Amino acid sequence: MASAPPSRHLPRRDDAARARLAAVANRTRPVTLARERSLPVAGPLGELLPGAALTRGTVVRVDGAPGAGATSLAFALAAAATQAGEWVGAVDLAGTLGAEAAAAAGVALERFPVVRLGSDAIERWATVVAALLDGVGLVLAELPRHARVGDARRLAARARERGAVLVVLPTAAARWPGDAALHLVAEGGPWSGLEPGAGLLASRALQLRVEGRGAAARVRRGGLARAG
Repeated sequence: MASAPPSRHLPRRDDAARARLAAVANRTRPVTLARERSLPVAGPLGELLPGAALTRGTVVRVDGAPGAGATSLAFALAAAATQAGEWVGAVDLAGTLGAEAAAAAGVALERFPVVRLGSDAIERWATVVAALLDGVGLVLAELPRHARVGDARRLAARARERGAVLVVLPTAAARWPGDAALHLVAEGGPWSGLEPGAGLLASRALQLRVEGRGAAARVRRGGLARAG
C-alpha cells in the first residue's frame, strides 16, 4: 500500500525554513527602547551628558578637590533620578550626604534612603552597596579606604546585571579601583549674592568637566547653578 504524500502543512526543517523562522523571531522579539536603557537627566547637567541621560548598568565616577562641589554634583545626579520616579540609595561614610543638602539639590527625600556605616561596619561596605543595587535605580557610594579591585569588578557586574547606575564618590583616602563609563569632575566656581538679612552667599556657579568612553569620549565642560 502506497504511503500518503507528506502533508503540505507539516513544518519544514531545511536550512531555508530555519532562516525564515529566525527572521520572524527577530522581527517579533521585544524591543528594548532607548529610554528603558537610560535614566534621563534634564537641564544644564543633562546637556553635558551623551543623550542627556545616564546609561543604566554603568558606573559613574564623581571627583573633585575638597570644596570643589563633588558632593553637590552627585546630589544633582540623584535629583535627576528621583525626579524621573526612581529610588536612589546612598552609602554615607563621612556624614556628608545629609538630607538637607540633598533636598536643596532637588532630591525627593521620600525616595532617598541613606545607609550610614560606622567604622565597625566598613568591611561590609561592598555588601551594602550590592544590596542597594538590587533594589534601586541609582546608588551613591562614598568609597572606603579599603576599596579593592575585586569589589569594584563585582559591583560593576551587579550594576550591569540589575540595570542600575552606580555613582562612586572617591575620597582623599580612596580612589575607585575600577573602570567607569563616565567621569564627572567638579572644578569649583565663584559664589555670588547675599541672602537678605542672613549674611550668607546665596548661590554658586559650579563648573564641571565630563569625560568617559564611547559617546562620552569628547571632553565637555559647563556650569551648574547651585544654591548655597
